[in-house]
Formats: sequence, C-alpha cells, structure tokens
Amino acid sequence: MSTELTSYQKDLLQHAEDVGALKFGTFTLKSGRISPYFINAGLLSTGPILSSVATAYAASVSSLPAFDVLFGPAYKGISFAACTALVLAAPPFARAVGFAYDRKEAKAHGEGGSLVGVPVRGKRVVVLDDVMTAGTAVRLAIEKIRAEGGEVVGVLQLLDREEVGAEDAEGSSTLREVERLVGGEGRVQSVLKMRDLIAWVREKGGREEQLEQMEAYRERYGRKD
Repeated sequence: MSTELTSYQKDLLQHAEDVGALKFGTFTLKSGRISPYFINAGLLSTGPILSSVATAYAASVSSLPAFDVLFGPAYKGISFAACTALVLAAPPFARAVGFAYDRKEAKAHGEGGSLVGVPVRGKRVVVLDDVMTAGTAVRLAIEKIRAEGGEVVGVLQLLDREEVGAEDAEGSSTLREVERLVGGEGRVQSVLKMRDLIAWVREKGGREEQLEQMEAYRERYGRKD
C-alpha cells in the first residue's frame, strides 16, 4: 500500500521520536498485544513538539464537518485543544473556534460544573484524542458534552493504530463503534495512521528489522478496511 506523507506528518513523527514520545521496540498494550511501537502522548510537552502536534491537528480537522468548539479530554487533550485553537486562529487557517475541556471531578463551588472553557450548549464540537484504544475517554467526553447541550460532530485522533477490536476477529473496532456514536462513517478521522508510520520508517531507511516487525503486526491485527 503506497502512502505519501505530508510535510506536517513527517515533522510530527520526527519531533515525536526526538523527544522519546515515539518509541520502537517491544511493548505490551492494555489489550495484551505485543506491539513493535508505542506513542506516549504525555511526552509531547515541549514548545516545538506541541507546535508540530497542533499544526497537524489543524491541517487534518477540515476532513470533519463544520464545528465551533475543539474539546480536549483531561488531561493530555487539554493542551492539544488549546494549542490547536491557537494555530487555527492564525494564517493560513484564520478560523476562530473555541476550546473546552473536562474536569476529572465536577467542581462544586464557584462556577461549578464538569466542563471548562467556552460553553458547548448549542455548539458543534470536535473531540481531539491521542490514540484511541478502548475509546473510554472519548465516550466519556461525548457523554459530558451531550449532557451540557452540545453536539459532537466528530473525533480527530492523533494516531489510528488501524487494528481490529480485541474481542472481534471479524474486524469490528472501537473506531467503528465511536463513529456510530457521533453520526456514522467518516466522523472519526486521524492525523496519522499506522500505514503512515510504516511509510515513514521505510522512507528513512536502515530500519529493516523495525519495518518487518511493524508489517507483521499489521498483517496479524490490522483492520481489513
């Protein structure tokens, strides 16, 4: 499968590897699968890497329906939503959107509530996520937004691992389940897919063992859509 990477995808992947957020090796996932790569979004925490992340999100969000608010699930999603809203406000995007995020626990004093930022009531909302595995954080975010009167029109992941669900060998996946929650096919998009990561490793060269491990993993667990 031929994949042509954009400049922002290459920049993001290189920055992520440089700061140790993207690692190659042997990693046991929550699903129990042994993955040849891992992304720790918590390490995407410097000015340059956040700039790369936000630029990539901003460039990719146009693949989703029109929206008014970016929502970042606590805690890692907060900086992603804030920085992406900032990038979208500047050229070449020049789009004024709000951002909001949730608290882990509702605040009982002051303004109260479980959401912080622009009000989502009556607004169209896109949820930003890092890597959606079981989709627990995204589902909780959708529930909170709807409870406050907002409409979730899409979800944008940083990375789609393109894997089948752990419980369904026929190819059902968390992605498809979340798509149904937010309006159907195409409502969950990603900045990067595993195929893009493979293409980047191949393009860099000199990483034959990593490439073989990733292609074998994709062959075993990859979605067939």
